[in-house]
Amino acid sequence: MTNRPKRSQRPIPEETGNLQKMNILDLNSNALHGQIPLTVYNISAMTYIRLTLNNLSGSLPPSIGHILPNLETLNVAHNHLTGVIPDSISNMTKLVILELSLNHFTGSIPRSLGSLNVLETLNVGSNQLTTGYLQEMSIISSLVNCESLRVMILSHNPIKGILPHTIANFSNSLEKFITSTCELEGSIPPEIGNLSGLVELDLSSNYLTGQFPLAFEGLSNLEALELQNNRILGSLPPYLCKFRSLTLLNLSENKFSGQLPDCFGNMTSLRKLYLSSNILNSTMPASLGNLKDLLYLDVHSNALGGYLPQEIGNLKAAISIDMSRNKFAGNIPTTVGNLQNLIDFSLAHNELQGSIPERVGKMVNLESLDLSQINLTGEIPTSLVSLLELNYFNVSFNRLHGKVPANGSFLNFTRESFMSNEAFCGGPPQLRLPPCPNNSPKASRTKKFPKVAYILLQIALTVIAVSIFVLVLIMAQRRSINRTQTNPLPPTTHERISYYDLVHATNDFGESNLIASGSYGSVYKGVLSDGSILAIKVFNLQVEGAFKSFDAECEVLRNIRHRNLVKVISSCSNHDFRALVLEYMPNGSLERWLYSHNYFLDFLQRLNIMIDAATALDYLHHGYSSPIVHCDLKPSNVLLDQDLTGHVGDFGIAKLLSGGESKAITNTLATIGYIAPEYGSEGKVSRKCDVYSFGILLMETFSRKKPTDEMFTEDCGLKDWVRHLLQNPELDLVDHNLITPPDENSTTIVQCIFKVMEMAVTCTVESPEQRIDIKDALNELRNIKVQFLSK
Repeated sequence: MTNRPKRSQRPIPEETGNLQKMNILDLNSNALHGQIPLTVYNISAMTYIRLTLNNLSGSLPPSIGHILPNLETLNVAHNHLTGVIPDSISNMTKLVILELSLNHFTGSIPRSLGSLNVLETLNVGSNQLTTGYLQEMSIISSLVNCESLRVMILSHNPIKGILPHTIANFSNSLEKFITSTCELEGSIPPEIGNLSGLVELDLSSNYLTGQFPLAFEGLSNLEALELQNNRILGSLPPYLCKFRSLTLLNLSENKFSGQLPDCFGNMTSLRKLYLSSNILNSTMPASLGNLKDLLYLDVHSNALGGYLPQEIGNLKAAISIDMSRNKFAGNIPTTVGNLQNLIDFSLAHNELQGSIPERVGKMVNLESLDLSQINLTGEIPTSLVSLLELNYFNVSFNRLHGKVPANGSFLNFTRESFMSNEAFCGGPPQLRLPPCPNNSPKASRTKKFPKVAYILLQIALTVIAVSIFVLVLIMAQRRSINRTQTNPLPPTTHERISYYDLVHATNDFGESNLIASGSYGSVYKGVLSDGSILAIKVFNLQVEGAFKSFDAECEVLRNIRHRNLVKVISSCSNHDFRALVLEYMPNGSLERWLYSHNYFLDFLQRLNIMIDAATALDYLHHGYSSPIVHCDLKPSNVLLDQDLTGHVGDFGIAKLLSGGESKAITNTLATIGYIAPEYGSEGKVSRKCDVYSFGILLMETFSRKKPTDEMFTEDCGLKDWVRHLLQNPELDLVDHNLITPPDENSTTIVQCIFKVMEMAVTCTVESPEQRIDIKDALNELRNIKVQFLSK
């Protein structure tokens, strides 16, 4: 009865208990709800129960182990079950698989489970379970008696405590040990190296400290090792290079330092290598070019230096390479043109030099190329026009010059992609660049008449000087007549927009032109005399903090430019009026699209918008000289242009972290439901506050549930519902509109949303230090997009 077409929810019939000879009950993914009838547990002949991916509630009966003694598989994952895990399960001496993940189970994990001698799989992840003892994970000591245990998953439970030394007593049959996000502390016990049969070890997102255990050398069969988001320090041990079966190595967001071992190039089975956000300070080993099957390489935010090796061009299978925020020098290797499967490529924020290689145009699958702030010179190669999949391109803050291509993907790029360079010209109209000089033979002949040219130049200079003088007089007269002044925030399309222009453009700020209202004012749609459509944000100066909000937005937006930030065209102010003139977003806000019955965003559109928002935050946090914290990220502040590209707006309470600060104190509070705990209780503002809000934004976007929904309480908010009640992503966690009616993509969509929600959970953990960086969240979203499109 598994995987039937989607239909209305219904309970399991009470009459099921009449089937006394039934030994297999499989109702996986059947839109079932309500409690599991007690009569089902009376079928003593039952050997197999699978009720996963439903909406079942209630608890398991305390005597379940006595009335179903022959059960070999009990799988009730992805439901709404509550209560404790019955101690009587230990009486199921034939039990091989126990799957209780993604429910509401509370209390401690029964130590009596250690008596299940034939148990092979124990998965109690994503509940609210504890270990019963704060100092050590006593369940580990109990389960060592399960000699057949192959899979143990305890992740996403507030277990706390430390990993006990008794972990050494597990048999070599244990293949998968996962305790991510369990609030574990202390160091990794060296005895873990005795588990020579381990294939997957995941201790990520805890509070683990100390150095890389030397005893890990005994884990030579590992295929996946995940230690990211901890506090582990020291150097990367060369013995990792002996792990010839390793396909995934994630050591990001720790305190590893020193060299990136040259022998990493010997791990030819690697598919994913994540070393970002550490303190590695060596050169990039040329031997990494031996990893011909590597798909993901991420070393961003370290102190790696030296020249980029030519061997990088050997990574022909790679689809994502991020080497940004390091100290790489020299030229970009021309061999990057060999990376024709690459989708995302970033070298931003390095100390490179030279020009963009012509062969970059051969990277035909590129969707994102970030070469900003790396001291590039020369011109943009015309070969880049052939990159038809390119939707993000950034060469800002370099010393480039010359003609910008005017066709291909360049038709979609904005000024932010090219800002702060030397002398660009040409390009598509929206860039508003000056025309390129005419180098035709006819033009060159003018060099033969230097005297004529000299005379013409003198005349031209005289005309310009007179014009400037007259213009200054006119402007002075206009200021004396009208005290209202405008303060353009470059670059600007309209050099001067007066108060009267705004009154006329908005029909005297009429109700019909009102787009939105907020804490500090209102936003109006305005149509200028030349037909240009703009948004005018008028501040209500009667509201306390409005002046400060206006000043904050001007301060933040004066110098930043990015394709995913709402552009400020100009500002207008006098003693009793303040307004910002903004780029108009014809599709309104993300909030409008999520909650209006007249609009709909499919999964890919929502994912793209979240990638846009994360890209904007990444720029604010890392792409400007002083980090900027938005402080109020929510659906109403994510605006959509005509192509449904996301733009983050409203910087009224944003904070600039200057002078090397990592945090600041403020008395201004953001929107309830999206605000990080340390921000709300203590006024502490840091980049991790934005990460928290982004996590809530992700949850809301794909579940279509507001954090202020009446279904949530102070003790159980949206993040708690997602983290502990993740069960049944098809029917509950996911906005039903995304999978109704069901089609061939529904399963893939559910799987991808589940991954998004897991990542959102890591954004919203209580401790700011334990939240991931927005850069890592962005990379994960891009990976999810790649996986979705590949299926």
